[in-house]
Amino acid sequence: MSLVMQLDGVLFFPVTPFDSEGNIAYDVLAEHVKHGVSAGPGAVFVACGTGEFHALGLEEFERAVAVAVEATGGKVPVFAGAGGSVVATKQFVEAAGRAGANGILLLPPYLVTNPAAGLVRYVAEAAAATELPIIVYQRNNARFTPETAVEVASIPNVVGFKDGIGDLDQMARVVLSVRAGVDKPFQFFNGLPTAEMTQLAYRGIGVDLYSSAVFCFAPEISLGFYNAVQSGDVELVNRFLFEFYKPLVELRDKVPGYAVALVKAAVRANGLDVGGVRPPLVDPSDEHLAALDKIIAAGKALLA
Repeated sequence: MSLVMQLDGVLFFPVTPFDSEGNIAYDVLAEHVKHGVSAGPGAVFVACGTGEFHALGLEEFERAVAVAVEATGGKVPVFAGAGGSVVATKQFVEAAGRAGANGILLLPPYLVTNPAAGLVRYVAEAAAATELPIIVYQRNNARFTPETAVEVASIPNVVGFKDGIGDLDQMARVVLSVRAGVDKPFQFFNGLPTAEMTQLAYRGIGVDLYSSAVFCFAPEISLGFYNAVQSGDVELVNRFLFEFYKPLVELRDKVPGYAVALVKAAVRANGLDVGGVRPPLVDPSDEHLAALDKIIAAGKALLA
């Protein structure tokens, strides 16, 4: 992937399927990715947050990325997650390169308290391990100041900055600072869980790209919302938000980890057996699965 290639459209973050014994079901992953790509995403982000990167070993990660690359067939770029300790991060970055990934989504480091200057070193060491383009993910303990965001954006193969914190004042200053201080193509992403709920606000500060977990199980709903936003159909956007996304977020917030577990359950409900989640996440209760079915039905009704 060229460092100057610009992403566009809805970004697809596939789940990682597991079989009945808890191993990755690579054939199911290939089917899942092929189905998603056929719906027309702007890129595939494999083995990231929705793909339970935190629960994957290095060897199965590398194979999962290779399977996704093959299943995508070169139709859209494939980014792979990487993170953890600085040593592990380099290993995952290198594995993603061997597997044919087009880029890296650099996840937060191991959960220790650290100054922003330490994050710059973390990103610099990860970037030095590959020539692939890197999107830096600001989330949890990975919090950048506008000044350190400029520093990491100035690293030659860092091409994007994804925000999962939701402090719009801070993010607006990051966007302004990077655009003023970095002379190269650079993109910003809304990476909050169920990002559609906040996307109108992010667009107001110049952040047009976002992750769509909904694309995993209902690409038609995800694209319906995206097209309504792009065309300026405010009434339809608000109906999607009120009738589908708001209830989904309220259900998601009932149990930590449901941002992944509900998505996986919804993919299963559509007929693709992707299995459950690995610990420390838990699968949804029967009550919550019934509520999820009703929410999805409401979202599909909006498409009519």
